[in-house]
Amino acid sequence: MRKFFLLIGGFIAGCVALALTGPLAGLLFSGLFVALGMHFYTASKSSFGKILWVTVGLIGVLSAISNIPAMIGLAAIAVIYVIYKKWNNEDVKIPTIEAKEEDPFTNFEKEWSNLTK
Repeated sequence: MRKFFLLIGGFIAGCVALALTGPLAGLLFSGLFVALGMHFYTASKSSFGKILWVTVGLIGVLSAISNIPAMIGLAAIAVIYVIYKKWNNEDVKIPTIEAKEEDPFTNFEKEWSNLTK
């Protein structure tokens, strides 16, 4: 029964992802415009060039905002990935950003104990 629900959920998520390929392609091109604008803005020396590439970047941002339905398509693709992992009985690990403890005294104590050995 579990596999049946996974199959149905995967089918629905696949249909949603296929239905939203247009907005996904639009989001891809919007991201390309933003990346190009940022890259060439940092490489530009003249103020006219900087204004031009900021404008290109803003066009990309506004285009990305108009492709909000693509976020639903990205979520559907993520659901397909999770269903695939569950189908193969694998653990799904979502990477998180963990704060490392950067206490200088802890590092000093470790290094000092290594030196005194």
